[in-house]
Amino acid sequence: MGPMESRARSIVKAVSYRAFGSITTALIVFVLTGKSGLSLWAGGLDMMAKIAVYFVHERMWDRISFGRVERPPEYEI
Repeated sequence: MGPMESRARSIVKAVSYRAFGSITTALIVFVLTGKSGLSLWAGGLDMMAKIAVYFVHERMWDRISFGRVERPPEYEI
């Protein structure tokens, strides 16, 4: 099996992905309600919940070999 991603890398990926998604959620809530406080609260809650779910999802998939291809070594001695 090839190298696994570190936990830190999974966390950074989760946070950056969710930042974009949560900004989108906050903008949609703002457009629908016109309430900035509610949109910021909804965006923040969305981010925290989905970061946790994404992190668990990434760690589970890191342990599944489905779709992974073993690369031959670049050289042999």
